[in-house]
Amino acid sequence: MKFRMVHNNLNVFDLEKSMKFYRQAFGLSEVKRIVPEDGSFIIVYLGNENATHNLELTWVKEMDRPYDLGDNEIHLAFKVDDFEQAHKLHEEMGCICYENTEMGIYFVADPDGYWLEVIPENKY
Repeated sequence: MKFRMVHNNLNVFDLEKSMKFYRQAFGLSEVKRIVPEDGSFIIVYLGNENATHNLELTWVKEMDRPYDLGDNEIHLAFKVDDFEQAHKLHEEMGCICYENTEMGIYFVADPDGYWLEVIPENKY
């Protein structure tokens, strides 16, 4: 039996705002969309030419407030070939929420508060 990871899901409050963030911050764009007839939710899969699996953003119509992430310390990680340029972009976007200079990594927060780790290509 062989398993293959195909996507990670994040529930988002404002789908368009989140899609814009992931496009600008990580170059991810829509590869697939699921919308049921009743419009109760929308699922959008994001990816790019370097992705081995997708990021699934789920918007739920009945959600009337931003998600409370509580003590959720789950994060996704992205390796990048030009760490300095990525850091500059994310600094300009104002989304860097934590830097660990000793490890040579940093984290950005998306519009819903999920943390995304940025790692130089040659580390870890």
